Amino acid sequence: MALLLLYLNGITLGLTAILVFFYFYKRWSKSAKTKAAPEAGGAWPIIGHLPLLAGRELPHIALAALVDEYGPIFTIRIGIFPALVVNSWELAKELFTINDAVVSTRPKFTSAKLLGHNFVNFGFAPYGEFWREMRKVVASELLSNRRLELLKGIRADEVEGSIKDLFKFWEKSKDGNNQALIEMKKWFNDINMNVILRMVAGKRYFGISAAGDEEEAHRFQKAAREFFHLAGVYVLRDAFPLLGWMDFGGYEKAMKKTAKEFDTIIGGWLEEHRRKRDISEVGDKDKDFIDVLMLVLDGINLSGYDPDTVRKATTVTLIAGGTDTTTVSVTWALVLLLNHPVALRKAQEELDIQVGKERLVNESDMNKLVYLQAIIKETLRLYPVGSLLAREFTEDCTVSSYHIPAGTRLLVNLHTIHRDPRVWSNPTKFEPERFLSAHKEIDVKGQNFELIPFGGGRRICPGMNFGIVMTQLLLASFLQAFDISTPSNEAVDMRATPGLTNSKATPLQVMFKPRLPAYLYERS
Repeated sequence: MALLLLYLNGITLGLTAILVFFYFYKRWSKSAKTKAAPEAGGAWPIIGHLPLLAGRELPHIALAALVDEYGPIFTIRIGIFPALVVNSWELAKELFTINDAVVSTRPKFTSAKLLGHNFVNFGFAPYGEFWREMRKVVASELLSNRRLELLKGIRADEVEGSIKDLFKFWEKSKDGNNQALIEMKKWFNDINMNVILRMVAGKRYFGISAAGDEEEAHRFQKAAREFFHLAGVYVLRDAFPLLGWMDFGGYEKAMKKTAKEFDTIIGGWLEEHRRKRDISEVGDKDKDFIDVLMLVLDGINLSGYDPDTVRKATTVTLIAGGTDTTTVSVTWALVLLLNHPVALRKAQEELDIQVGKERLVNESDMNKLVYLQAIIKETLRLYPVGSLLAREFTEDCTVSSYHIPAGTRLLVNLHTIHRDPRVWSNPTKFEPERFLSAHKEIDVKGQNFELIPFGGGRRICPGMNFGIVMTQLLLASFLQAFDISTPSNEAVDMRATPGLTNSKATPLQVMFKPRLPAYLYERS
């Protein structure tokens, strides 16, 4: 018996040794095939690379400066969180095709939680059933090509009306040189805000001929301004969750206050829409997106969220996403044209040839305005609205032979991808002509990874088509209607602000005067 027990113990030990050997061999074999991506130098103890991201340079430029030393893929540490930084179109393509499902969730930043109803805001919601359902609703009921076509009257009305209001402003304000001064960032923002508010909520707050509750308009404008600012703030909790209670800078308190104000305003809109439905049936032509949300959320998997909370969060998402991004794009386009007067003249000459001076430009003209389209592509190449696409790996995976653990944050640097000298000749220069020749076939809609201003994969911006349409119409209308220059013909300051969107840091003051017959500026 003793010999039998000894024999069995020997077999057990042998099998255990074999299993342990194969376990460690498998781990060694895997690590030999997939190694960790290199970590950039300069990390500080505990806080990692936070000083790099909070330095004088904008984060995407600071990270781009590391490419020469560490290559197109490397890691940094943001407090306790590792982040993979990707800087080439080939790697972006690998991520948004082969690994797309693994990188389709967003990091749970504090701003997204506090301003987005605890991630109910579908723009920042985790990847999953709820996100898919809400994206489907938004894509089909507001941002589809069919819906955009139905709502083109709103865009035309707001843009043409604003052009005519600006002519009246010129008549009252023109100087001895027949010019008037206007701040363009606010002008563009007011038009975009009116368009998206009319589409989403049936409201109109801004501009010379705005109508409605002035007190509510003021509250909304203040809340929107705070939202755009705070949405891009990176707080202490985002790097060190256990230290979040300190609320360094008071940002979390400000986010909660802004979220509460938006909640009150939009809650009032929901009640208005309910009263309107109780009084009379709303026809299809008169429906705004809140009307749609009142109907379509029944039967949808809302993952336990209250339907009104979903309606409020979705409304905020659309207003923020539809306003600030388009304003930033068209502002940078105008800045680049002011600093490149030859391109400005070519754009206006194209408008004169393709549209003429006997009517105002409209959306149906855009396919003929190929140089204007090239200007917008070149603007989105040089100044994408968000230069760093932020995602998070939900599973372990391999990227360019490197092993990336689940939970790693992902930063895709569009600044380096869009200025890659292997792809773009004179990559830092503004040359719209490149999209009429060598890069004629490259589009911005996520199929050509050399140019992905709206992102890529299944998490690509759902408002892409709306943004392109509005940017084209706004820029074409303003360039057709007015001759423009900078005060004293000085170059425009090109500095950008850090944040969720790379907006121009300083106001954009422009001198303008009419260039069309006076009757085109008259209101019917």
